Amino acid sequence: MKMDLARASLFMRSWPSYAAFLCILALPVAGLGQEKSGVPPTSSAQRIPGHIPRNAASLQGRVSDSQTKLGIPGVKISLLQGAVAVGETLTDAEGVFRLLDLAPGSYELKAEKDGFQLVDLAGLRIKGPETKNLELAATAGGTIPTKGPSGIPGAVPSPPAQPPSPTGSYPGLRTAQPSSSPGPLGIAPEQVPPDSANFAKEPDRWDVPMPAWDRYGKGGEFPYTKHHWYDPFNRNRLKGDQPIFGQTWFFNFTGTSITGLDVRRLPVPSGVSAEQADSADFFGRGEQGSASQSFRLSFDLFEGDTSFRPIDFRIRFTPEFNLNFLQTRERGLVNIDVRDGTNRFDTHIGLQEGFVEAKIHDLGPNFDFVSIRAGIQQFVSDFRGFIFAEEQPGVRVFGNLRSNRINYNLAYFYFLEKNTNSGLNTFEPRHQQVYIGNVYIQDSFFKGYTTEFSFHYNRDDPTIHFDDNGFLVRPAPVGLVVNDGILQHGIRAYYLGWASNGHIKRLNVSHAFYQALGHDTLNPIAGRRVDINGRMAALELSVDKDWARFRTSFFWASGDSADRSNALGLSGRSGTAHGFDTIVDETQFAGGAFSFFDQQGIRLTSTGVALTNPGSLLVSLRSNKEEGQANFVNPGVYIFNVGADFNVTPKLKAFVNANYLQFDRTEPLQILLFQNHIRHSIGTDTGIGLQYRPPLTENIVITAGVSNLVPGAGFEDIYNKRVLVSGFTTIKLTF
Repeated sequence: MKMDLARASLFMRSWPSYAAFLCILALPVAGLGQEKSGVPPTSSAQRIPGHIPRNAASLQGRVSDSQTKLGIPGVKISLLQGAVAVGETLTDAEGVFRLLDLAPGSYELKAEKDGFQLVDLAGLRIKGPETKNLELAATAGGTIPTKGPSGIPGAVPSPPAQPPSPTGSYPGLRTAQPSSSPGPLGIAPEQVPPDSANFAKEPDRWDVPMPAWDRYGKGGEFPYTKHHWYDPFNRNRLKGDQPIFGQTWFFNFTGTSITGLDVRRLPVPSGVSAEQADSADFFGRGEQGSASQSFRLSFDLFEGDTSFRPIDFRIRFTPEFNLNFLQTRERGLVNIDVRDGTNRFDTHIGLQEGFVEAKIHDLGPNFDFVSIRAGIQQFVSDFRGFIFAEEQPGVRVFGNLRSNRINYNLAYFYFLEKNTNSGLNTFEPRHQQVYIGNVYIQDSFFKGYTTEFSFHYNRDDPTIHFDDNGFLVRPAPVGLVVNDGILQHGIRAYYLGWASNGHIKRLNVSHAFYQALGHDTLNPIAGRRVDINGRMAALELSVDKDWARFRTSFFWASGDSADRSNALGLSGRSGTAHGFDTIVDETQFAGGAFSFFDQQGIRLTSTGVALTNPGSLLVSLRSNKEEGQANFVNPGVYIFNVGADFNVTPKLKAFVNANYLQFDRTEPLQILLFQNHIRHSIGTDTGIGLQYRPPLTENIVITAGVSNLVPGAGFEDIYNKRVLVSGFTTIKLTF
């Protein structure tokens, strides 16, 4: 009994609290939670997180200035159904409005703003649970036409717009006037202050003074560091960080110093005038050393701004100065005249860039454009430099489409002769023309995967040319050229290509395939006119794991199956050469600089041509990659590659590479060397290297590597069993 009385007393004392709790629960039922007129009440179902009413719809849109495309705040949006106001709101600071939880049906939309005529959009239909979008463009003194759903009446043509006022406000809109009328939620709109209250006019934004910084009491790379003309890491007028005159004209100077040292052992003939007296060996001492110093100065004047928009106009001028030294241990290598000894020092100045560029047209608001460039210019036609990588005079039309997803080039080049020992341009015409068209498509097939389709046409006219050391390089001094005098020949070669570079999920992929067609008017090895039908394929796959990248690749260039039983040296009677050769390649594949076979040029003794040229993976039997002509009667090559790249530290990167090489066909070698049997194995090529960047930028880059080639059976048939080695160091300094 005492327990029951205690419980009753507790209930009576707690009754006011229970009564208040019940009143709160009853508020939604009594409609006390409804908002003010003009805004529909929010249902209890909509308050449940993640729950959307079954038939709920929404209407959203944006009101913008027809001239500046900027959103207009404070426009009153009213939605009516018959004579009943269903919803009312104001546009926000960006001109955006939203009306939620609408039932399907037919509505009338009104937009009101001081300085504008009322727009009345009748027949606005909402069919179901959808989000309908409207875009309204405001014109000063006129109506607000719609760009929303088709078929909505109420849009009336507006008179011509007036330019915005100097203060940046909208003509006819009282954006800074106070308003006493509350918004639909009972809150007065935000008052926009005048521009003078927030902004100060700066006549030259490039010379804004920076505050002094002495927080640590010592010098160093701290915020607001004062710049000097010799400092490329802070604001510098010579590096395009500030205009040199006006507000849109910039100047960028880039100075590059490249120092290269290379020691190697190659198979070379001892010759009739051997350096070592009483030498009986056919192959002499192949140790060589070379040093090269280049200074490249680029002057770039352009008009534009600091956004992502492509430049409007550009003039670039880039001379390069080269000094080179070569020391050998046999005569007849540095010059055809054996009296020149075993050493050579040479200098040359070449113009590597000299062009004018102008933007023809802007194609869209996302910086799509088309430009033209005329003059000596650098151009690499694919991702890895398989077909064409040169600095030659030409005309190039280029640009992009679809917000930079598609890039394209149309180019024409008329070649200049190259200096033999430096590889720089001369001013002597080469009489070779190249036409190139390509297109890059980003995110094709897979996100992050870029595909390229290309067409190349090489028109190399018949000419005779001796290089700067006195050796005949065009035409190649083999076959008919040796037997019947110097017979000129021309090449008309077409290349159809498909290449890619990117990644498919975790797998990095790079590939290329080229089909070569055309004809050679008189191939010196074949001894007659030949048609061209050669192919090249390359594939690299790699995976990144933490600080390492593991890669494997395959490279194939087709060889010609010439038959020695044929007096003309070609298989069958069709006169078709199946070997593959390029225009001028600079291949970055299968190890690149850390591959002996790619880095070094190996001459084919007693022939005047090379088994392979520096910077090329092809076994093309070409006299010289830059000064010689393409040769499609060649043995071709297979290369199987594995390697890895390691980011040892942010500044230090290490490389490991290994290749196994073999000839595709050996018949052209047998014809050229008058040798009955040559096997296919070239050998194993291994290399290691380091790359060091002390300031964590590209301003100082030191690269060093060692590689070797262990001869295979086929290489031994041509040369001997001696292992070939190479070591190099390159120091690149850039301002």
